[in-house]
Amino acid sequence: MRIGVLTGGGDSPGINACLRAIVRRAHEAGAEVIGFQDGWKGLVEDLTMPLGLKEVSGILPQGGTILGTSRTNPFNKVKKNGETIWEPTDKVRKVLDTCARHRIDCLIAIGGDDTLGVAAHLIPHGLRAVGIPQTIDNDLWGTDYSIGFPTALSIVTEALDRLHTTSHAHHRAMIVEVMGRDAGWIAVLGGMAGGADVILIPERPFSVKDVVARLKKRLELGKRFSIIVVAEGARPVELGGKQVTQQEVDAFGHVQLGGIGYWLAARLREHKDELELTPRVTVLAYLQRGGIATAFDRLLATRLGVRAVELALEGNSGVMVGMQGERVVPVPLEEVAANSPRLVPDELIELAEIFY
Repeated sequence: MRIGVLTGGGDSPGINACLRAIVRRAHEAGAEVIGFQDGWKGLVEDLTMPLGLKEVSGILPQGGTILGTSRTNPFNKVKKNGETIWEPTDKVRKVLDTCARHRIDCLIAIGGDDTLGVAAHLIPHGLRAVGIPQTIDNDLWGTDYSIGFPTALSIVTEALDRLHTTSHAHHRAMIVEVMGRDAGWIAVLGGMAGGADVILIPERPFSVKDVVARLKKRLELGKRFSIIVVAEGARPVELGGKQVTQQEVDAFGHVQLGGIGYWLAARLREHKDELELTPRVTVLAYLQRGGIATAFDRLLATRLGVRAVELALEGNSGVMVGMQGERVVPVPLEEVAANSPRLVPDELIELAEIFY
């Protein structure tokens, strides 16, 4: 059997641990693994590299992905009458031809909703595929955890721990902008773990007025500093609930986000007479997805990679391996695509609000 594998979208710590697991499990079963470089671009342009025991030796702790990645989309993703349509382009045929040329029996796609969305829409065209959830946003439906999220969470928590000291010393309102386009998993859980005083997420639009009120309350309690965690996709009511964007659009139709932290800092400066706190902004950006994977991420990636190969060997297709509780289970890719993004539940948001 010949198994293809690609890594698409943003990179995450733990991908290489997953690739190692895929190769090790496939080798045990006598299957061959072929890597496609730079995401779906590798199948469009036939960019391959062998993936054997030698190639994956020593990559367990490494961040990033030895295969490379991109946001290439073989489809033209457009909105028509409020509905998202995936229109096939000539790149779809190139993907299928590449798989046929290399005699790929099943393709394992590692990525987030865009990467797995491509896999789901290629299946009706004849592709056999199994998906593995990988996104630090942790917003894929059908899995409790995605590869990369545990490490990103640790990085955000450590950053908040470090910012507490200088925030306290200089009486700052420290605004920490973290990733999270549609869902605030990193902001909520990282904020709780790092002792944030205000957490702002896409699920619930916020007003500057409410943020100012929270900071004033802390001042009245003698707290002369505050830590504000804001997800990049948070929606101020002052902007009509719209996100702060940079206007650039990727191949999947996503407008590049960024700037909500600086936007909020500017609004807080307008209330300097009330707050007596100097706002400062730290944008963690790509630091959240870089570096060495945590133990949890390595184990998660290993379990998902092994199970994905087993499903491929069993002849399964059109499924994603999801971690649900302590079990790794197959989830239909159609359902993943239809129900993502997975938003932070109200129960967890209300839990976080107890602490600020």
